[in-house]
Amino acid sequence: MNNTLEQYQKQIRLSEHSLTIKNVDLNCEGLVNDIVIINKNRVFRFPKHDWAIDHLWQEARCLELASQHLDMPLPKWTVYDGEFIGLPFVGYDWIPGKPLQQFEMLRLPERDQDRLAEQLAIFLLQMHQIPMKDVEAAEIGSSVTMRSFEDWVKMYERVQEHLFPHLMAVSQEWVEQHFAPVLADPHFMDCDLTFMNGDLGQYHLLYNPETHLLNGVIDFGTAGLGDPACDFCCLLNQYGEPFLHRMSNYYPNLGAMIDRIRFWTGTLELQWLLGGLRFPDEPSWFMVHIGRARDMMPIGSGWK
Repeated sequence: MNNTLEQYQKQIRLSEHSLTIKNVDLNCEGLVNDIVIINKNRVFRFPKHDWAIDHLWQEARCLELASQHLDMPLPKWTVYDGEFIGLPFVGYDWIPGKPLQQFEMLRLPERDQDRLAEQLAIFLLQMHQIPMKDVEAAEIGSSVTMRSFEDWVKMYERVQEHLFPHLMAVSQEWVEQHFAPVLADPHFMDCDLTFMNGDLGQYHLLYNPETHLLNGVIDFGTAGLGDPACDFCCLLNQYGEPFLHRMSNYYPNLGAMIDRIRFWTGTLELQWLLGGLRFPDEPSWFMVHIGRARDMMPIGSGWK
């Protein structure tokens, strides 16, 4: 670990000559990147794997496009060749804030909860309305979240094979009823593709406890062309349907995709569990769901 940090610091010094390093924090929790924070105000992301380099370039293009269309503050990347470590990496200024936790949001006055819902709704609306000609011109590909009907069928089969032996009968029944509408209708998840983020975890939403608003959004690592409903599933999982009802006042026709949102949301914990089996050295995959809202109506319940 110390040797890795020393290499990262040497590369940073080579790339940003004027930067005086007084304080260093290393975060290696991510599956894709190591994070180095210098002096609490400059962030550097280093890919952990060769395949992560393609993700880096896609994210760089996505951030550049998003910054041209969104009001929300986003990281302003500088991409470096990384001649010393042999991999490209990025640097950007720290955006202050803390993860937007449900328990903290629910303690706010109603008006402040509405302001957060409005801020997130406008963020998603502006992103989902980026013209496709601009997305194509930026050479942005599909989001890694993209799933076909065949992909959902394969996931269901993997859940049956790998997770059902460890699930109680009541949990197996929940999985079966959750997947039933999709398995019965190959077009259930059909949608018009948009530019989307794909991973709006609460740790990517930088909340300011003083203003009761977001200072910014970080991490476009899964961004690209995809289902806009996917952008709401993390929010539903974390904050519940009442918060999406607040957002619907500022995001027209949100209710039209609510069943796709619900389906996406219900698959999250299953995907994390399958990921935990795939990466046994990363036990955090098994614990990602702790503290989530789980306040969600069943598919087909309508939208009032």
